[in-house]
Amino acid sequence: QVHLVESGGASVQTGGSLKLSCIASTGLSGCMGWFRHAPGMQRDGVAVVSDGGSTWYADSVKGRFTISRDAAENTVRLEMNSLEPEDSAVYYCAAAEKFCTLAKLAASEYEYWGQGTQVTVSS
Repeated sequence: QVHLVESGGASVQTGGSLKLSCIASTGLSGCMGWFRHAPGMQRDGVAVVSDGGSTWYADSVKGRFTISRDAAENTVRLEMNSLEPEDSAVYYCAAAEKFCTLAKLAASEYEYWGQGTQVTVSS
């Protein structure tokens, strides 16, 4: 099975920046993305990148987060800027075997998940 491993989570103050990385155990040509799960909240889609490099973002992070993928290294990255306390959550990397669909920000579209990396933003 495909394994995904996230890294880069940390504690930062409001306005700070972080860069998350996700490394897959094998090459994937389908849709890949980042989700986050805060206590008491749903697991929500944050950013998605297609095999061809097209990107989509949740409205709450547009203009602040940037997703990218490196096929040669089987890696997906998430650069986060201007972080806010509302961004605090466990961030999960997700991968699908199929191409990105209109439901690309829905967790049900993905077959493979990492264990998550904690991001904490304090005031």
